[in-house]
Amino acid sequence: MTTTSSARRIPPVSTMVEPVERQRVDAAGVGLYRTIHRDSLGEVMRDLKERRISAVIVSVGRCVREEPAQMAAVVRAFPRVPTLALLSSTGENTAEAVLAVGNCGIRTLVDVREPEGWSRLRALLGREATKDADRAVIAVLRNDLYGVHEDCWRFFEALFSADARVCTVRELARQLNVLPTTLMSRFFRAQLPAPKRYLALARLIRAARLFENPGLSISDVANHLNYSSPQSFGRHIRIMLEITAGEFRCTYDGERMLQRFRSELVHPNIHLLRALRPLAVRPGMRVVPPSPASAVAVA
Repeated sequence: MTTTSSARRIPPVSTMVEPVERQRVDAAGVGLYRTIHRDSLGEVMRDLKERRISAVIVSVGRCVREEPAQMAAVVRAFPRVPTLALLSSTGENTAEAVLAVGNCGIRTLVDVREPEGWSRLRALLGREATKDADRAVIAVLRNDLYGVHEDCWRFFEALFSADARVCTVRELARQLNVLPTTLMSRFFRAQLPAPKRYLALARLIRAARLFENPGLSISDVANHLNYSSPQSFGRHIRIMLEITAGEFRCTYDGERMLQRFRSELVHPNIHLLRALRPLAVRPGMRVVPPSPASAVAVA
C-alpha cells in the first residue's frame, strides 16, 4: 500500500488501480485530495467502513479482471461515496470497458488516455470533495439563522465543524474558547435548550447521513462518530428519540434528521437565538481551560 501525504482536512480517496496508474492518480490530486492505494476490494471495503472516504477510484482493467458481482456489491453498499473508473490503456476496447464498468454499477468513466482526462478526474473529485455533508448543513443553517450575533453563529458552526467533531460540551467549549459552565449558563438564562441537546442532535444528523450507506453497520457508524460502543450509540438514540438504532436507521436519513434539528431547536427559538451571545467575555473575566472534575460534570 502507498499513501500520499496531504492536508488532514481533505477526505482521502481509496483506489484500486494498476501500479502504473498510481503515480498519475497521485499527481492529479496534489493539493486537492490524498490517495490510499489498495490491492483488493476487501481493503477498499475496509476503508469505506473505517475511514471518512470521499471517493473510490478503480481502473477499468481491474473491473474486467475482478469479480463484477463483488465490485457491484461495493458500489451498491456505499451509494453516497462516488466511484469512478479510469480508462488508461490504449489497448483496452472502449465499448468493452464501458460494458464492464456498467456491469459493476459504476456510472462515471474517466478516459485518461489523453492529458485532459487527468484534468477531468481532478475536476470531478474536486467537486465531490466540496460536497461535504457538514458544509451542506451549515449552508442551510446560515439562512435559518440570518441576523444572529457572530457569537451565536460560531456556536452552530462549531457543531458541524469538519475538522473537530466534538462529542461533549467540554470539547465544544474548548473549541469555542469558553468555559463549559459559561456556555451552559448563557443558554439557560436565555431560556433555550441546553447546548448538550444541540450537540446530541447534530451528531444524529451525521449518523443518519452515514446510514444512507447500507454497507455501514450500526457498529461502523458508532465507530465513525467516536461512540464508546454500539450499545452507547443505541442508548443515545433511545434517550434522544425514544427509538432503537435499527428503527432510527429505517426512519431517518440525513435530510429528515436535519429537518428535525431545525424544527425542534432552531425555528421555535429564532427570536431568542438572535439575542444570544454565548461566547462574549465580560470585562475582567478570564477564560481558562476546564478542570478534569468540571469536565466530568458536563460531558
